[in-house]
Amino acid sequence: MPKTTNETRTGTRPAPGEHRTATIVSSLAVTGITVAVMQTLLIPVLADLPALLDTTPADATWLLTATLLASAVSTPVMGRLGDLFGKRRMLLAGLAVMIAGSLLCAFTDDLVTMIAGRALQGFATSAVPLGIGIMRDRLPREKLGTAMALMSSSIGMGSALGLPAAALVAQHADWHLLFFGSAGIGLLSMALTFFLVPESPVRAVGRFDWPGAIGLGAGLVALLLAITKGGVWGWSSATTLGLFALAFVILFLWGMAELRIAAPLVDLRTTARRDVLLTNLAAFMLGIAFYVITLVLPQLLQLPTSTGHGLGQSMVVAGLCVAPIGIMMILVTPVYARILATWGPKTAMIIGMIVMVIGYGAGIGLMNAVWQTVAVAVVVGAGIGLAYSSLPALIVRAVDQTQTGAANGMNTLTRSVGTSMSSALTGMVLAHTSQRSGSLIVPSISGFRIAFGIAIGALLGGLLLAGFLPSARAADHAPGARDDQDGPETRDPAPAKEPR
Repeated sequence: MPKTTNETRTGTRPAPGEHRTATIVSSLAVTGITVAVMQTLLIPVLADLPALLDTTPADATWLLTATLLASAVSTPVMGRLGDLFGKRRMLLAGLAVMIAGSLLCAFTDDLVTMIAGRALQGFATSAVPLGIGIMRDRLPREKLGTAMALMSSSIGMGSALGLPAAALVAQHADWHLLFFGSAGIGLLSMALTFFLVPESPVRAVGRFDWPGAIGLGAGLVALLLAITKGGVWGWSSATTLGLFALAFVILFLWGMAELRIAAPLVDLRTTARRDVLLTNLAAFMLGIAFYVITLVLPQLLQLPTSTGHGLGQSMVVAGLCVAPIGIMMILVTPVYARILATWGPKTAMIIGMIVMVIGYGAGIGLMNAVWQTVAVAVVVGAGIGLAYSSLPALIVRAVDQTQTGAANGMNTLTRSVGTSMSSALTGMVLAHTSQRSGSLIVPSISGFRIAFGIAIGALLGGLLLAGFLPSARAADHAPGARDDQDGPETRDPAPAKEPR
């Protein structure tokens, strides 16, 4: 009979063969592609949603807001559940919920039902931090850095493939096929994970913090609602200000409670460590910068040439022009691996941010031709690939192995809050700088340039934060280095056999 007291033992990283390692990494990378497809699914039909669902533009935006809120709440929760009960198990659960949401949306034209389905789809976002946690627990250390970079970059590949594919479907077929496609990719990802990815033997000790999960969820919902809907309701409206105040009170009380319990949902003392805190703040800045280009370029490309600055392209061509962002995120993975092995993830993040600044800076002046937008997408995408790939490595080296899922979940959450802030800021800028073109009110070229300036400002802030991250020898930067330095890891007293 297992002991009821906490038992620890020094963990040893398993050493699967080369083929086995490649199988695990590629299978988990498919989950990242699945997440990206789910996130970009509705972008090509955003403008048509009010007519398709017989609703107002303001109500149609709830299809995006619901997914964002569900992602924000579920990611840290699923990460902690994964640390406690098995990361593979929770990854499969998240994918199953996403598939259910996709099918719900595929069979309905009702707005409320579709909002519920989109909320269920948001659970898929937890797959990325859970997959990174499995990699840390199962892969040999020398393969881990590249594997985590590929996992992070798979989101870019999913966007690169998903955007033009979704645009093609939306332009030539029933838009419900988008959700059938999402369900199909989710089923493929579940099958690969179930049959080819082993469960992690690493377990945290303790109970799941249900009050903490409810408190964090309530606080995040209030905060993100205020950010995403503030432009619609008015930033000075009683509703928006009330939600900001409510979020502050809830999250403050939640934080005080988390510090008092033995097994919190989020270990705030770990989160407050300099390297973890600075990495999360840098991730927030990267989230702002990353989302700007995905908001600006498609609009610029699809605006009619009669506006004087629009490029007059179809939604399919616009998707193909933005696709290099995701393609470059994959192509720079070998470059990231070399930088990681030589100088560590901090240097990779700094180089990535500098490349993004160069890309956005050039983009301010390169908005006059389709090839120019592609060039900007290539440069910014390369920078995103380097910077995003460094985030899991920085988190993994800073936390104990039993906290990998929860810690990466919080890092993913801060990026999500950054993208939400980016959407709100960019939307506000474009709305206040819009111009009349015939009977239409359209974004102006100055608005696009100001949005790129916001991205540059966020990146400069991120560079400042990254500069204060601790530096060490390249060997100390290797992901998983703490596994052997921080003492024994906590495991189940009798780890279960590896599920097949």
